[in-house]
Amino acid sequence: MTTRRALLAAAVAAVALLGVARPGPALAETATPFTTAAFDAAKAEGKSILVEISAPWCPTCKAQKPILADIKGRPDFGPLVIMEVDFDSQKDVVRALGAQMQSTLIAFKGTTETGRSVGDTDPASIEALARSAL
Repeated sequence: MTTRRALLAAAVAAVALLGVARPGPALAETATPFTTAAFDAAKAEGKSILVEISAPWCPTCKAQKPILADIKGRPDFGPLVIMEVDFDSQKDVVRALGAQMQSTLIAFKGTTETGRSVGDTDPASIEALARSAL
């Protein structure tokens, strides 16, 4: 009976550790879902914004996510707000932002667009784009 409890406790601990070690949830928290109201408010407040237009099926978007998570986790990018637009379900926003495809990143400092990229997975150039919004 004690051996069974010990095995069960070890299994529960292992599952808990695996759950903490997976990068999925942490990456999901990098960006906030885009809403027009939140975007307009952030622009009006002069915030540093990086709009990420992505799709869950897009391999380039998946490659961008850990780069964006790294940037967002760094203290020098603390004021940067990352807003995620779903390419498939937010077509009106995609059009309003003048984007043609998923994997588009658009940087803003307040109401001014400071740069954009499409299909970029180079950490240095994505960092430079994000820095242009600061």
